[in-house]
Amino acid sequence: MVAALELYLDPDASRRIRALWDALEAEGVQSLRYLLDQRHRPHVSLAVAPRLDPERVAGALAGLTVAAPLPLSFRHAGQFVGRVLWLGPTPTLELLTHQARVHERLAGAGVELSGHYRPGRWVPHCTLSMRVPNALMATAVRRCLETLPIEARVVSAAVTDHARGISHPLS
Repeated sequence: MVAALELYLDPDASRRIRALWDALEAEGVQSLRYLLDQRHRPHVSLAVAPRLDPERVAGALAGLTVAAPLPLSFRHAGQFVGRVLWLGPTPTLELLTHQARVHERLAGAGVELSGHYRPGRWVPHCTLSMRVPNALMATAVRRCLETLPIEARVVSAAVTDHARGISHPLS
């Protein structure tokens, strides 16, 4: 399984993404809504690893406002290999710099992170579905595009590992 440092969105943006999850479910696309007993919240992950020790992560990030009130403007839908569907916020300099700062602190503390989340490789995104059936991809993307744009603001953050029941809030 995967652990992550997640940034959570304001209530209105979260509501709109949950409505999109429901629309995808109605089309036959499994969304994050029901994955892992509904523990997922709409989010953007800054870092991912096979395991994250919440106390070690909090120590590495001490003094840094992880849940900086960043504005996020979701303007596009995308797909990763494996049929993962997501919404992408505009990768502003502010967002990319924040993620790089978080990554630098974690790497400097010896926290092993996924290479896909290294600055310069990271693609900011909010995952909608982990495996869209090929026959439904066009329908799913159309649903996403009908929902966009979504303006959001980061309101909180946490270290999570849903498979292990970990959700450790960060400031």
